[in-house]
Amino acid sequence: MGRILENLTPNALAARALRTRRLVRAPIWLYQHGLGALLGPRMVMVEHIGRTSGQPRYVVLEVIERDADTIVVCSGFGETAQWYRNLRAHPECRVTVGKNERRARAELLDRAASDEVLDRYRTEHPFAWDRLRGAIEQAVGHPVDGLPMVRLSLH
Repeated sequence: MGRILENLTPNALAARALRTRRLVRAPIWLYQHGLGALLGPRMVMVEHIGRTSGQPRYVVLEVIERDADTIVVCSGFGETAQWYRNLRAHPECRVTVGKNERRARAELLDRAASDEVLDRYRTEHPFAWDRLRGAIEQAVGHPVDGLPMVRLSLH
């Protein structure tokens, strides 16, 4: 019994949630039913186009940085995440914050720019970074030394 409880650390639970499709997709339902505001201003839904299917796809992501006309999000699963690959192929997308939906264009930041954003995030949100990093590392099975960032320019 002790070994089972040992594995139920917050990072382990978060990592398991990140690998559970139903849990990861649940926030999409909230946004699609006008309830995205329940997740707060640090979460956004991005509607993007599937690079192979051409069909609309959805992902809910944590905001890393924001100003009036841009939102920066990161790919915890690196450049192999489907949404990241789709935005590389088709950068035009839609972003929903709460109930507000806007058109946007995605720009995949290079390593240096991504590292700058991540350094600011670590400084401004150390507790959130520790939780995020721990969950990602547990989910992917290796240390995280950097994360690819995407700047969404709203229009």
